[in-house]
Amino acid sequence: MGHTRFWLIAVILVGGGWLFHQNYQIARFDGGLQIIRRPLAPAGPGSHTAPQAATHQTIRIASWNAHVLGRSKLEKSQAINVLCRIIRRYDIIAIQDIRARTDDVIPRLVELVNLDNRNFDYVIGPRVGRAPDLQQFAFLFDRDAVEVDRHQLYVVNDPDDLLRHEPLVAWFRVRGPSADQAFTFSLVNTRVDPDRLQPELDKLDDVYRAVLQDGRGEDDVLLLGDFGTDDKHLGQLGAMADLYAVLSQIPSDTERTRQLDNLLFERQATREFTGQGGCFDFLREYNLSLQEALEVSTHLPVWAEFSIHEGGIPGKVAGTQERIR
Repeated sequence: MGHTRFWLIAVILVGGGWLFHQNYQIARFDGGLQIIRRPLAPAGPGSHTAPQAATHQTIRIASWNAHVLGRSKLEKSQAINVLCRIIRRYDIIAIQDIRARTDDVIPRLVELVNLDNRNFDYVIGPRVGRAPDLQQFAFLFDRDAVEVDRHQLYVVNDPDDLLRHEPLVAWFRVRGPSADQAFTFSLVNTRVDPDRLQPELDKLDDVYRAVLQDGRGEDDVLLLGDFGTDDKHLGQLGAMADLYAVLSQIPSDTERTRQLDNLLFERQATREFTGQGGCFDFLREYNLSLQEALEVSTHLPVWAEFSIHEGGIPGKVAGTQERIR
């Protein structure tokens, strides 16, 4: 009887340990160690909100206002679990509204993303805005899918203070095709001040043209972020010829009441766009309550899919062949 009890206890302990390993992981934080739930398996087929799994012939680029992303959010285990799961869906994700007095928030977030055997990295801009409303923009990206030129990361010059939060610009190239045939592009990470909505929207067309002429020679420029309005009310930015909005009249806030976020680019220039894109409703996808979802963000991620080949056609030579350092 004693031997039977011993083996029963052993089985329970081993089984419990296996269940713990399957469902939880230990992460490092400033205060020591913290147990967080492992990413859940992806939802089954049938969800109209989730992007299709990317193939090696495409990449997915996303934008997300993470809504006051700082230390306090990283310490909420459910919120950080959802954050990490969302980030892993994309090859690049532009993050807005990073608010922290220290510089460890994004490194810690990337560390948690990579606990799932991923190879993410990041570039981040300086704090912009006016005290106390100082924010940072960042790009998180999968190093197995794309590479970034860190020497070409810059904040848009705004000497007349026309924009409350100056956009962050980064240049990327996909991995896979040869350097002269790989899709290259500039991303402009922006957030429009809701208190100065129209004046700032009327300046973003100038920002777009300035990035086109920044010396890189890149014709694929994607303006992405929180525009504070829908695609029909973008002011002078929306009046640009051939400007394409991935979201059109689709709510992008977590409560699904209004459109705030988008990805914009010139369709004629950026032929790499596959036509696939949308808004990821993580509340429904992960079966969260509204309150649980709002603790993650008041915004939903928006995304679009692009060919890894320049011009969308294998063998086409890219317009710029600079080496990424």
